[in-house]
Amino acid sequence: MTAPILATSRRLRRTPFSAGVERAGVKAYTIYNHMLLPCVFDSMEADYHHLKRHVQVWDVACERQVELRGPDAGRLMQMLTPRDLRGMLPGQCYYVPIVDETGGMLNDPVAVKLAEDRFWISIADSDLLYWVKAVAHGWRLDVLVDEPDVSPLAVQGPKADALMARVFGAGVTTLRFFRFGWFDFQGRDMLIARSGYSRQGGFEIYLEGGDMGMALWEALMAAGADLEVRAGCPNLIERIEGGLLSYGNDMTRENTPHECGLGRFCNTHSAIGCIGRDALLRVAQEGPVRQIRSMAIEGGPVPACEDLWPVMAGSERVGRISSAVWSPDFQTNVAIGMVRMTHWTPGTELTVEAPDGARRAVVRGEFFIQ
Repeated sequence: MTAPILATSRRLRRTPFSAGVERAGVKAYTIYNHMLLPCVFDSMEADYHHLKRHVQVWDVACERQVELRGPDAGRLMQMLTPRDLRGMLPGQCYYVPIVDETGGMLNDPVAVKLAEDRFWISIADSDLLYWVKAVAHGWRLDVLVDEPDVSPLAVQGPKADALMARVFGAGVTTLRFFRFGWFDFQGRDMLIARSGYSRQGGFEIYLEGGDMGMALWEALMAAGADLEVRAGCPNLIERIEGGLLSYGNDMTRENTPHECGLGRFCNTHSAIGCIGRDALLRVAQEGPVRQIRSMAIEGGPVPACEDLWPVMAGSERVGRISSAVWSPDFQTNVAIGMVRMTHWTPGTELTVEAPDGARRAVVRGEFFIQ
C-alpha cells in the first residue's frame, strides 16, 4: 500500500534548509511547531550510530523563538518560569521550565539572554507565543512579544568542534556549555550557542532570516567531507538513552516540573513573580507523588510507542510509559515512564502492557549514558 503524502501549505512551513534536507534523502518527517522536522535519513539505527561516532547537521528551524524585547522583558521572563533568573547574564542560555498558574508545564525551552531588555525563548512543540502575549497584555507590561525570523541549525556529534572551527574559526570551540557568542559567516554575524538536543555535544546556530540558509548548510557539508558529516536529526534512540524529555510526549500541562524530574530548575522560594510560584511551593513542600524514571523493558525490540503504555504492579496500575525503543548499544529496550513514588525505587520490577503483550520492566536509577 502506498504511504499517504503530506501536503504542505502556509500552515505547514518549510525551512531555510529544506532543500538540503531533501537532497540528503530524508525518509520521514514529523510536524513540530507547524513546521517540518526530519526524523529519519538512512535508518533510525544507522543515524544513531553515525551521530555517536561522527558529526551531523540538523535542520531544527522548528525550534521557533518567542522574543521578548523592552523595559519589562526581564520581568516577563521571570513571570513565566520558576527558575530564578536574577543571576542570568547576557551571553548565557538557561533551561527554563515554563508553567501556568497551577504549576503545570507549558513548555521546557532554552532561554537566550541577548541583552538586559531582550530574550529569545527557543521553544519545544507548543503555541507558547499566545500564552506569553496574553501574560504581557494582561499585566500591561512594557514589552514587545513576537516570533522573529530565526531558524536554528544544529551541529551535533563528537566531531562537531572540528567542523565548526573550519567554518567559524577556532574561537567558536572556546564557548562553554550553554553560552553563546557572535561569529562571522560570509560577512554576517551569527549567534552560536554550545547546546543541542543530544548527549553527544555540539552547537546550535541561530540563523536570522532565511536568505543564507542553504549557503550555511552547504558550507558545513563541504567543510566536513573528511569528517564524514551527514544530514541528521534528533534521534529517538539517543534521546531516550540520555533521558532528554519530549514535551507533548513525556510531559504535558498535566505535569509539574517536579514530576518531570526538573525540580533542580525550580527556585520557587526566590523566583519572585513566577505565575505558578504558589502552586509549586506546595508541590516542593509535599513532594511529587509520581515522577519520570528511566526503565529497561525486557524482550526483543518493542513496537513504536504511539500511545501511553500502562505500567503495572500486579493488578494495580502504577505508571505509564511515554517513550520506548530498542537500544543497539545497551541491547535492551530503553524507556521513559512516569511512576508512582511507591514503585520508583531503582531495581523495582514491574510489568509494561506493550501493544505486543506484557513485558517485564525494571526501574533504573539513572539514564543510559555511555
